[in-house]
Amino acid sequence: MFSKRFNGVRIFVQSDAKVVITVLLKNAKDKNYHVEIEQQRIHMTADGYELDLKLFAPINVERSSYKDFPSKVEITLAKETGIRWDGLEETVKLKPAVSAPPPIHKKNWDSLAKEVEKSEEAEAQSEEALQRLFKKIYSSSSPEVQKAMNKSFSESGGTVLSTNWNEVGKETVVVKPPEGCEFRKWE
Repeated sequence: MFSKRFNGVRIFVQSDAKVVITVLLKNAKDKNYHVEIEQQRIHMTADGYELDLKLFAPINVERSSYKDFPSKVEITLAKETGIRWDGLEETVKLKPAVSAPPPIHKKNWDSLAKEVEKSEEAEAQSEEALQRLFKKIYSSSSPEVQKAMNKSFSESGGTVLSTNWNEVGKETVVVKPPEGCEFRKWE
């Protein structure tokens, strides 16, 4: 009789004491199924089909059993040790052909936080330096330049700062918001 590999769905669940394999096979008794349980192997046949598994770990053959149901065969294997099986079958561990994956770089969040604090301090210092520059310009300027700075800043809502009284003194200074912003008057 010709024998081919069994393609029925195999499901397995496990506890610390046992592994249960479910082989989906309708009317197993009619198909002359047979199960052999060995310490490191399970072998099942059914009318020209074959299932041969080399188990992940040794089992206790005396405490193991199998039973057929209308739509499946359930094989219960008693574990010799309470270890968790990574899979049903023994796996051959191969060395990777390619180099190891690149190392995972862990972030040092404390150093990142310190960098952010330093950049914020530098930004604050540059803002303070800009304010000092404006104060220096204002304090060392003529009364005409001071009037131009006050008028341009106050009429533009803080968006324009001019030192040219000839230009600012003629008319009201127009608001010039930064690009992407919109000016609104509050009423």
